[in-house]
Amino acid sequence: MSQPRSPAPDSRVPQVLYALYLLGLVTGFLSVLVAVIVAYVYRGDAAPWLAAHYRYLIRTFWIGLLYAMAAAALTVVVIGLALPPLLLSAWVVIRCVVGWRALRLGLAPARPQSWLW
Repeated sequence: MSQPRSPAPDSRVPQVLYALYLLGLVTGFLSVLVAVIVAYVYRGDAAPWLAAHYRYLIRTFWIGLLYAMAAAALTVVVIGLALPPLLLSAWVVIRCVVGWRALRLGLAPARPQSWLW
């Protein structure tokens, strides 16, 4: 595990991106789409620990999209069941909180390749 460092000014962009992901739960897909595009743009020039956050955010988008398609299919199969979308929302919140916490501590996400959190 790497040493914690104080949050640098360049860590503000990932903080905003985590906030946009959470905002997307309320406002819809557009804020999440903007966040993933920004993550793709910034990941190349970032310090390694910040690049891990951008990778984590990008994976959150793609895995979340896959989970959203599965949740939509399950909701159609079991008409009116709101559980899959609620579970997806909880997954996004947990993943963002875990990433944001690591960012505030100046660390890379503990498991950026994880499908869970």
